[in-house]
Amino acid sequence: MDSIGSLGLQQGEGAPSCPQEGLPCPSNSSEMVQECLQQFKVTGAQLRQIQTSLLGSMEQALRGQVGPAPAVRMLPTYVGSTPHGTEKGDFVVLELGATGASLRVLWVTLTGIEGHKVEPRSQEFVIPQEVMLGPGQQLFDFAARCLSEFLDVLPVDNQGLQLGFSFSFPCHQTGLDKSTLISWTKGFKCSDVEGQDVVQLLRDAIQRQGAYSIDVVAVVNDTVGTMMGCEPGVGPCEVGLVVDTGTNACYMEEARHVAVLDEDRGRVCISIEWGSFSDEGALGPVQTIFDHTLDHESLNPGAQRFEKMIGGLYLGELVRLVLVHLAQRGVLFGGHTSPVLRSQGSILLEHVAEMEDPSAGAARVHAVLQDLGLNPKASDAEWVQCVCMAVCMRAAQLCAAALAAVLSRLQYSREQQALQIAVATGGRVFERHPRFLSVLRETVMLLAPNCDVSFIPSVDGGGRGVAMVTAVAARLAAHRRLLEETLAPFRLTREQLAEVQAQMREAMAKGLQGEASSLRMLPTYVRATPDGSERGDFLALDLGGTNFRVLLVRVTTGGVQISSQIYSIPECVAQGSGQQGILLNWTKGFNASDCEGQDVVCLLREAIRRRQAVELNVVAIVNDTVGTMMSCGYEDPHCEVGLIVGTGTNVCYMEELRNVASVDGDSGQMCINTEWGAFGDDGSLSMLSTRFDASVDQASINPGKQRFEKMISGMYLGEIVRHILLHLTSLGVLFRGQQTQRLQTRDIFKTKFLSEIESDSLALRQVRAILEDLGLPLTSDDALMVLEVCQAVSQRAAQLCGAGVAAVVEKIRENRGLEELTISVGVDGTLYKLHPHFSSLVAATVRELAPRCVVTFLQSEDGSGKGAALVTAVACRLAQRTRI
Repeated sequence: MDSIGSLGLQQGEGAPSCPQEGLPCPSNSSEMVQECLQQFKVTGAQLRQIQTSLLGSMEQALRGQVGPAPAVRMLPTYVGSTPHGTEKGDFVVLELGATGASLRVLWVTLTGIEGHKVEPRSQEFVIPQEVMLGPGQQLFDFAARCLSEFLDVLPVDNQGLQLGFSFSFPCHQTGLDKSTLISWTKGFKCSDVEGQDVVQLLRDAIQRQGAYSIDVVAVVNDTVGTMMGCEPGVGPCEVGLVVDTGTNACYMEEARHVAVLDEDRGRVCISIEWGSFSDEGALGPVQTIFDHTLDHESLNPGAQRFEKMIGGLYLGELVRLVLVHLAQRGVLFGGHTSPVLRSQGSILLEHVAEMEDPSAGAARVHAVLQDLGLNPKASDAEWVQCVCMAVCMRAAQLCAAALAAVLSRLQYSREQQALQIAVATGGRVFERHPRFLSVLRETVMLLAPNCDVSFIPSVDGGGRGVAMVTAVAARLAAHRRLLEETLAPFRLTREQLAEVQAQMREAMAKGLQGEASSLRMLPTYVRATPDGSERGDFLALDLGGTNFRVLLVRVTTGGVQISSQIYSIPECVAQGSGQQGILLNWTKGFNASDCEGQDVVCLLREAIRRRQAVELNVVAIVNDTVGTMMSCGYEDPHCEVGLIVGTGTNVCYMEELRNVASVDGDSGQMCINTEWGAFGDDGSLSMLSTRFDASVDQASINPGKQRFEKMISGMYLGEIVRHILLHLTSLGVLFRGQQTQRLQTRDIFKTKFLSEIESDSLALRQVRAILEDLGLPLTSDDALMVLEVCQAVSQRAAQLCGAGVAAVVEKIRENRGLEELTISVGVDGTLYKLHPHFSSLVAATVRELAPRCVVTFLQSEDGSGKGAALVTAVACRLAQRTRI
C-alpha cells in the first residue's frame, strides 16, 4: 500500500478503526458499516490519476480545445496582476453565492499604506428559498434592496459609489464588468438569468431601486477575491482556493498560454471552475452509491460532479444518505430513522463540523442526532463520527489532488522545478474543519513534493480582494471614460453622414454651374467609357512620384496586354524647367518652373517634336482617378465612377453634359473630376473637425486646404492617431502618462501601421510589437486602447468616403430619372486596398445612405497606365465614328 493510501480509510487487523489516529471505531461494527466506510477510501494511485486527468483537462481548455461540455472551463477573469500594496479608496462589495443561501454587503477601505488596515464593515442577509428559485429579476431586486438597507446606516454620500460584485457561479467573463452566467450551482435556480450579463442585471436592479448612485466596476468570483485579498507572505500569493458551499480555484497563468486572449506577455488570473470536472475514468473509481444518489436528487443531475464530492453544500447530504442507509439496514439507531433525517438537506455543513471534531466529544454528537429526531446509542455516536470523518477526509484528499494539478501547471508554465508559492484559502469548510486543511496540506506534499506551498487564510471571505480588484478596475474605468470622450467626435451618426452627403450634393451642383464651391467639378473631356470594341496599340506616359513610366498598351479581342519601362526622374529634372490640360499646381515633390498655368499637352507635343525620333499623336491627358474608372470600365460596362483612396483621395464620375455649364452642348455625357479633397475648405465640414484634425491641418504644408482629404487619406490618418495618442498620454490614460520623444516626432506613426494593427489576423502580441518598435512602453491595456484609436480614425475616414460616394451615385440616379440605379465604382489606392476594413465600411455606408443604388466596387489594376491608354482608345473610337 502506498504512502497516500495510508491517509485513507484502512481495513486493519481485527477490529476496524476510524481514519483519524487515536479514535477507535466501535468493536461491534458490522460488515455493512465497514463496507460503507471502505467506499470513501481513496488510494494514492487514484489521487494521482485525478491529478493527471485534471491537469490534462486544464491544458486542453487553455489551448481552446474543448468540447460542448468541457471538463474544466479555464475562464480568464481579466485580472492581470496581484496587488502591490498602494491601492486605496472606499469600495462597496456585494457577495452573492459565496456563502450559500445568503448575501453579504461590505464597506471596504483600502489605505494604500503598508501595515495600516481598516476593518471592513459588513452585513449578511439570508436569501429566502423562493427568491433562490424564483425569477431572476426578483433575486437582483432583493440584492439591490439589501445594498440600500446596508448603506442607509452608514455616513456616506450618494456621489458615485464604486462597487465590486462577487458572483460565485460559473460565468463566461469578457471583461472586468461583463460576465454571462453559464449555469446556476449551489442550490440556486433562478429563471431568465443563464446566458445573461449578471452585471447588467444588477445595474438594472440598482437603477430600479433608485436610492443610490452606484457604479458596478468589476465582477469577481469569490475565488479571485480570496486570492487578491491575501496578505503576501514569503512568496507571491498567486493561487486562490475556496471550499465553501461549492469549490473552485484560480491562479495566475502566463498569458501566452491562454488561447482565447491571444496575448504573449504578462499574466492573467484564470478561474478553473473545477467543480465541473467529470472525467469518468478518474472520478468513477472514487464515486460511491451515495454520490450517485446525491447527484440524481440534486437540482443539476450530471453536472458539477467533482464539486458534489467536496463542496460544503453536499458534505452534510452525503453523511445523511449514509446514515439513512445504515439505519434502514438496522445497523444504526436500532433500525429507526426519523422524518427529519429522511428530509433532504437536514444535515448541514455545521452539523458535520461539530460531529467530526474529536474535541467536542460524544455528547455533542448525541445532541446533534437528537435534534434530528433520533435516539442514538453510544456506539451510534461513534460510528456517525467515523462517517463524518470519512466523507470529509475524502473531500480534502480530492481537493489536494486538484490543487496539485494546479501546482504542476505552474511548475511547467514558469519552467521552475522547485516552486515556492502562497495559496490563499477561503470558505467555511476551511474555517470550521481544522483537519480539512491539515489533510489537504499533507496530501499536497505527497503529490507535489517539489512545491513549497504556504497556505494563507482569507481574512474576510474575499471581500477585501474584491475591493482590491475594484480599485484597479476603477482606474481602468476612468481611463475608459476619457478614451470614449476623446473618440466620441470620430464616431459619426447616420444623421451626420447624411448631412455630409447633402452638403456634397449642394457643392457639386454649385461647382457644375460655375458658382462658388469647394468642389471644382473639372470637365475631363472624356465623353464615354469603354464599350469593348476598342482596338489598337497605344502609348501611355505616367508621370508621378519619382518615376516616369512608359507603357505600350495593346487592346485586342483577347483583352489588354501591357509592356512597360520605368525611368527614374533626376531631382534636377523634377526641380528644373518644365518643357512638359493646363497645370493648376504641382504636388508630390515636383516644382519644375514655367509649367503652372501652361497646357502640359502642348508642352509634351513640343518635346516630342524636338526629339524627332518617332511620330506620336498626343490624344488625351488623364489623371489617376479617371484612369481608374476607365481601367475598370473596360471590364465592367456599368463602371461610371472612379475613386482614389491612397496618399490622397479624389473621385470622378460620368455627368450629363447638360448640367456642365462650362462646356457647350446638351446631349451626351462627360466625366467630371470633382477634386473632392478640397471639399469643406469653405468651412462646411467644421462641425466634424476635431482638435486633432486642426493640429494636423496647422502642421501641414497647406493649412486650411484639402480639409476632406485630410480626414480621409493615407497621408494624414497616422498623424491624426499620433496626436490622439499624445493627448491620451497627457491625461495619464496611455503609457503610464510618460511622454516619449518618439511619439513627439511628426509622421512617426505611419498610416500603414493602422492597416497592420487593425488586421483581424494579427495577434495582440504582434500589435504590441509594432508599437514597441516605435519605442512606446506599453501594456496590454495600452495596446488595446491604441487599437481602438486606430479603428475610430479609420472608420470615420471610410464613412466620410462612403458618404461622398453616396452623394455621387445618388446624383447619377436622379440625373437619369431612375427608381433604382445599378452602377460600379472603380477604386485604386493603398489605403483602400491594404486596410483590412476600409473597403467594407465604405460599401456599408453607401448602402445606408443610397439605398436605391446597387453599387459594386471594383479594384483597379494599373489605372494610371492602362486607364490612360483606354481613354486614348475610346477617344480614337469616338473620333473615327465622327469621321464616318
